[in-house]
Amino acid sequence: MLSSIFQILGGLALFLLAMEMMTNGLKNAAGHHLRHLLGHWTRTPLRGLFSGFVITGIVQHSGAVTVATIGFVNAGLMSLPQSLGVIFGSNIGTTMTGWLVSMIGFGFNIEALALPLLAAGVGIKLISRNPRNQFLGEALAGFALFFLGLSVLKTALESSALGFQNGNLINPDYGLPAFMLIGLVTTLLTQSSSAALAIVLTAAASGLIPLNNAAAAVIGANLGSTSTAALSALKATANARRLAVGHILFNLVTGAIALLILPGMLWLVATLTDLMDLETNPAVSLALFHTLFNVLGAAIMLPFIRPFARFLSRMFRSKEEDNAEPRYLDDTLVTTPELAIGAVDQEMKRLLGLSRGLLRVCLDRESLDETDLRPKADAIRNLNLAITDYIARLRAEKMHPSVVEALTLSIRTCRYLAEATALTMPLVRLRALARRPELAALSADFDRFFSIIRALVASKNPAPELLSESERVYHCLKDATLQQMIQQTFSSSLGEQTLDALSSVRRLTDQWSKALHWQAGIGLLNEHHRRAQDS
Repeated sequence: MLSSIFQILGGLALFLLAMEMMTNGLKNAAGHHLRHLLGHWTRTPLRGLFSGFVITGIVQHSGAVTVATIGFVNAGLMSLPQSLGVIFGSNIGTTMTGWLVSMIGFGFNIEALALPLLAAGVGIKLISRNPRNQFLGEALAGFALFFLGLSVLKTALESSALGFQNGNLINPDYGLPAFMLIGLVTTLLTQSSSAALAIVLTAAASGLIPLNNAAAAVIGANLGSTSTAALSALKATANARRLAVGHILFNLVTGAIALLILPGMLWLVATLTDLMDLETNPAVSLALFHTLFNVLGAAIMLPFIRPFARFLSRMFRSKEEDNAEPRYLDDTLVTTPELAIGAVDQEMKRLLGLSRGLLRVCLDRESLDETDLRPKADAIRNLNLAITDYIARLRAEKMHPSVVEALTLSIRTCRYLAEATALTMPLVRLRALARRPELAALSADFDRFFSIIRALVASKNPAPELLSESERVYHCLKDATLQQMIQQTFSSSLGEQTLDALSSVRRLTDQWSKALHWQAGIGLLNEHHRRAQDS
């Protein structure tokens, strides 16, 4: 019995090593093609579903696809509905492992196929000088080890089936929930649903467990595959954590439906295997069952993917997302613009404060990149749009000219702030360029330029003298950069980058200076009323 247990563990270890080699080899061989497929072929949830299915079928690792998807969501390259489509497709793609195990692993002498493949894969990896071919050789060797590990598992489980059944370790009377838990725990321990599926399919084919219990274990393994997403999203963005929760909820719903209609699904599986003239093998039936309930789950959830994404978006609210939500804009005031102005004033103050905070971060924090700035910039942009849309919905009939003037100033200021927000990345780039050794001769002028911008950002009122000074220093920096380009002190490419960034930052300071002229609408109305009374 002890030797059988070690044989099972050895076969499992060989299987896990094979999955790792296959995944790494195929991912590295495909390289940017997989990234292109995942990054650009997911514009709709349906295309995301197809992409997730194809990529998981290629790399044979749903966890790798899930982690990559979380990375794209983290970077803001993929929306939540798109990424949910990829996850649904990945669940279908992972069923390919079951078909490999059932159709090839039990169809003929595994060693007769695996050993030549292993020799070929290792030979390609050792002989080839092309890195891509080396990775393909690694994937081929992993493919061979996949079947060798499966052969070891099959032999060990067949030899120990009688002993297990006579004992109490695996008793069919445990019930479906117990076998579902076994599948779940096996996936959590191996961190591979494919390994858990291989064990379950092999155990069922060896007669160790009946078909209905094996089906429950497959459902548990499917649910356990969500652990990779959960672990990857622990320290990720709010959207990535929502995706992990979406993955868990999807697999829970899919598993619950499959468990509730298990007798009907097993009947359907038996009918389909007869119709398609598939070999009556428990492993084939389980592979078909795994595919059917994942396809069924995707078919049920896909039409509701956008409402599902909206439900998830209310979870793990980040500070930036809370800032992006208007706090004072009340739809009941839309018909009375004079009252709505006070709400607009409050949101404008928030918008100016958030914009000032973003500019300070760009000026003072070191080693910033676009992923650091995007959440804050998106929050400002969304609040800006909310204010603009609200003002546009105000009833204009019989609106007093002073109200029109106040609202016009707010909309104009929103435009200034939107452009200033869009130009924050050039400010970060200019600070990085100013630290380059090639531009050391201009460091004093750069320091002066950034000091003036800091003072301008800190100002609560229009500061024309600071704007004039920044304009003077800008021209000094521009002239000095052009002179050093002519003298070939540094490359023309570096000079062009510096001039472009300088021009963008100059535009930023101009837009921010214009935004400082904003005045609260209530103050403008009160001033108008005072003038009317005095006259």
